[in-house]
Parts: sequence; structure tokens; C-alpha cells
Amino acid sequence: MNPAIYAYGALAIAIIFEVVGTSFLQKSEQFSKLAPTLIMAVFYAGSFFFLAQALKFVPLGVAYAIWGGLGIVLTAIVSIVVFKQSLDTAAMVGIAMIVGGVVVVNVFSNSGGH
Repeated sequence: MNPAIYAYGALAIAIIFEVVGTSFLQKSEQFSKLAPTLIMAVFYAGSFFFLAQALKFVPLGVAYAIWGGLGIVLTAIVSIVVFKQSLDTAAMVGIAMIVGGVVVVNVFSNSGGH
């Protein structure tokens, strides 16, 4: 398998696991509910495992920018759709700026393993 496909696939899984883990962090109610806390821990551990796999090909700074940036966007979407929370204009502008930064890193930077 192409190392780039494997690495970016692992990164995608890491991001999804991180978002699921964060969703269960909310459901754990500050670690007061055992099942959501345990599920959160499993998904966070999985997220770091897959992030480590991605780092075999993708440089740390690039991988973390993508992981963090997309994690923020997806977590914001989950907070709106699942938890019925809202974002004000400043929050949406800030998230858009993060997405812009991830795009700049991936499209214009030579630092990535792509």
C-alpha cells in the first residue's frame, strides 16, 4: 500500500476517534459517569495510536495541524448537531481561520509528506 494513503488514512481515523472521544467526554459529565468515561478513554487511546501511525510518513507539525484543525471543526459540528449548542459569529470566524490555516499548510507548504 502507498505510504501516503496509509498515513493519511490513519490520520483520518485518529481525527474521527478524537472527535468521538471528545463527545463522550461531554457525556461523561466530568468523569462522573463510568461508561462514557471508559468509552472516552478507549477512543482517545485509539486516536493517539492512529496519530502515531500517521507520523511514520506525515511530519509532526503537519499531522498535528490537520488533526487539531479538523478535530475542532468536527467537534464544533457535533456540539451543534448532537448537543444542541450554538456558536456565535466570532467562534465561527475563528474556526474558519483554523480551516484556512490547515488548507495553507496542505496546499502551499513543502513540509508535508505529500
